[in-house]
Amino acid sequence: MKRVRTFLLTVLFATSGFIASAQTVQTLVFFNATNGAQPYAALTLGNDGNFYGTTCYGGTNALGGNNGNGTVFKMTTNGSLTTLVSFNGTNGTAPVSALTLGSDGNFYGTTSAGGTNRSAFNGTAFKVTTNGTLTTLVSFNGSNGSDPVAALTPGNDGNFYGTTYYGGNMSLNNGNGYGTVFQVTTDGTLTRLYSFTNGPDCRWPEAGLTLGTDGNFYGMTTGGNSSSGKTYPYGTVFRVTTNGTLTTLVSFNVTNGSNPFPTLTPGNDGNFYGTTENGGSNNVGTVFKVTTNGTLTTLVSFNGHNGANPTSALTLGTDGNFYGTTDAGVSRGTVFMVTTNGTLTTLASFNGSNGEYPNALTLGTDGNFYGTTQGEFQGGGRNRFGTVFRLILAPVITVQPQNQTNDSGLTELFTVTATSYNPMSYQWQKNGTNLVDGGNISGSATNTLTITGISDSDAACYSVIVTNAFGSVTNFATLT
Repeated sequence: MKRVRTFLLTVLFATSGFIASAQTVQTLVFFNATNGAQPYAALTLGNDGNFYGTTCYGGTNALGGNNGNGTVFKMTTNGSLTTLVSFNGTNGTAPVSALTLGSDGNFYGTTSAGGTNRSAFNGTAFKVTTNGTLTTLVSFNGSNGSDPVAALTPGNDGNFYGTTYYGGNMSLNNGNGYGTVFQVTTDGTLTRLYSFTNGPDCRWPEAGLTLGTDGNFYGMTTGGNSSSGKTYPYGTVFRVTTNGTLTTLVSFNVTNGSNPFPTLTPGNDGNFYGTTENGGSNNVGTVFKVTTNGTLTTLVSFNGHNGANPTSALTLGTDGNFYGTTDAGVSRGTVFMVTTNGTLTTLASFNGSNGEYPNALTLGTDGNFYGTTQGEFQGGGRNRFGTVFRLILAPVITVQPQNQTNDSGLTELFTVTATSYNPMSYQWQKNGTNLVDGGNISGSATNTLTITGISDSDAACYSVIVTNAFGSVTNFATLT
C-alpha cells in the first residue's frame, strides 16, 4: 500500500458509558391507598394485552386510617388502572406475590394472611377472573402450610405448585413450622408435599418454584439456624419432585451469596439464574447461575455503586440477557441488565420521586419493561404508596470501540456492539456531520465504520448514533 506520509493516528474512545441516561423510567400509576398500596410483586401479562397485579395493602377497606387488606388490579399499557378485588380478610389479606395466568384464562395467586383460618399468618390460594370474580381455593391452617408469599407455578399435570414460608411440621419452630412445598388443583384440593425441618434442608422457602425441563421443580430457602452452629444458615437451592422428594443442591455460605429471596429463572442454556440479597465479595448481594445438579457460579457481586440487595427475580429477555432490579445502592434501587457471563450494565436508577424499591420486571408486547415499586408506607411524597412504571429501552451499547494507534495509509475499523428489543439503526458522523459510503468510507450505516487509506484529512471526531423506536445513544472516537 502506498504511504502518503507517516503520522500516528491515536483513537480516543469515551469510556464513561453506561447508558443509564438513555433509559427513561415513566411513571404510569401512583397508588393512593384506595386503589391499592405497596405492590410487592411483578406484573403479569394477560391474554388481552393488559397487565394484572396485586398490592399488599389498600383497597376499599383502606378508609378511616385502616391500611386495607390489599387488592388485585388490571392496568392498560397507558396506565389506566382498574381495581378488580379489594380483599376483606375473610377472602385473604396482604397478597405479596405475582399472579399466575392459568390455561383457562383465569389468574391464580396467594395471600400471605387472612382466610377462614384467620391467625396472624395463614393465608389463602385463590382464583380470580379478568372481571374480578374471586374464588378462594384454599385457606391455609398451619399444618398444611401458612404464610404463602410466593407465586404459584403451573405443573405439567395441570396443577399448581407452591411454597409457604411457615407451617408444615407444627412441632417445630415453637408451633409455627419451617415452611412447606404444596400442590393445589384448580378446584382447591391441596396436598402438602414436603415440610422443611431447619436441618440440611434449611428453612423458610420464600421463593416460588420453577419448573425444570426434567419435570421437577427448583426452589430456594432463605436461611437456616446460625445460632446452633450449623453450616447452612444462609439459604439453599433445592430440587423437589412432584411426589415430594427433596434434594438440597446448594448451600449458600456468604462468599457465594446468602439469603436468596426470589424465584429462579430458567435460561436458554438449561441452567437457572437467580440473585441473593446479601453475600458475595461485598456482602450486598449477587447474581448467580446454577445447574440442575447444583454447580453454582457467581456471576456478579454487587458493590453498591452498581446496585445492592437484589430481592426480585430476574427476567429473561428476548436478547438472551437477564434484566433485574436491586433495592439499594447509590440510589433507592436500580434496574440492570446482565449477560450470561456476568457483564452487568445499570440501565436506570430510582430516586424517590420516580419510585423506590423496584420489584421484578415484566416484558410488554411493545418491547418495553413494566414494573412496580413498593414505596414507603410511612414516608412522604406522592409515591409513598408505590407506583407502576414503564422502562423505555433505548439501545444499550455493550461493547465500545477499542483504543488504537495506526500509521497513515492503513485501514481502520471502528466497531460498536449494541443491544435492543427493537430494530436498531446506525449512523456514523464526522465532526457532527452524517457520513455516507463513498471514497474511503464504508459501513457508515452499520455497526462497523471502515476508513481505508487513512490520511491527515481523516483526523476528526467520529461518533456513532444507535437508534430504535424509543430513543438513541451515542458513542464517539477522536482521530488525531
